[in-house]
Amino acid sequence: MGESEPNEHAQAFSGELVYWIAFDSPQYDSGGDGPYRKAQVWGRYLRTEPDPAG
Repeated sequence: MGESEPNEHAQAFSGELVYWIAFDSPQYDSGGDGPYRKAQVWGRYLRTEPDPAG
């Protein structure tokens, strides 16, 4: 959803980035709040998915 941004939170790692992501379908958080269509996620919590083609 655009460029990454520096994470300026006090508990962020030095140089850590945050990313805006858009969900394929609206999501609820662990507390039941939502639905959310997008979210800002810290880089340490993102991972790539394996390529299904192998």
